[in-house]
Amino acid sequence: MASELKPEVLDSLLRHKNTEESLELLASRFPGKVVFTTSFGIEDQVITHIIAINEIPVEIITLDTGRLFPQAYKVFSETVKKYNIPIKVFFPEQSSIEKMVSEKGPFSFYYSIENRIECCNIRKVIPLNRALKGKEVWISGIRAEQSDNRSKMGNIEYDARRNLFKFYPLFDWSYKQVKDFVNKNNIPYNILHDKGFVSIGCEPCTRAIKPGENFRSGRWWWESSNGKECGLHVK
Repeated sequence: MASELKPEVLDSLLRHKNTEESLELLASRFPGKVVFTTSFGIEDQVITHIIAINEIPVEIITLDTGRLFPQAYKVFSETVKKYNIPIKVFFPEQSSIEKMVSEKGPFSFYYSIENRIECCNIRKVIPLNRALKGKEVWISGIRAEQSDNRSKMGNIEYDARRNLFKFYPLFDWSYKQVKDFVNKNNIPYNILHDKGFVSIGCEPCTRAIKPGENFRSGRWWWESSNGKECGLHVK
């Protein structure tokens, strides 16, 4: 059980191992209990590639919020075709979406932080919790340089709320390293990354960033908070 193993012990087991070796160790130590969540961003495509070509037994899942860019679905399709792997999809609960949109309209998230958090909760957090049920390790494409908030995290953490470990195999990678790896290995990626989109979420909530802007500036840009998160990775 994840709760019986201390994060520092798992960290020592993973230390000095490369991404492939780390994922293989987790898959063998927690058989059938490791899940990787992808949003088809460029970091996630690197992890998917490593899992697929090495046939590492890690379940790959994605959250379809219903508001994704068309380009994300294109990468989804290309990824399944290239690697011949299943990617399990989790959708929001239908009645909750219908109620929220009926009462507040399709763009309620622009009107208040509370509304935006509600939308993220319904479209992302609740489906994610379903996806993580019964799992012991959650793999994510978070990198330290993505935000000040994320730079303070470790590459291995324990999520007491969900009773599982979170592992970020690309935590110390730079954005350039990620792009170079994708180009070298001919990995399908979202073309929006070539147009200034470094972090890609739902279409109404994502824009390209300007030179000099923070990595997360393109997400929920109408909010002033520096620690903006959708709720998936908030402790």
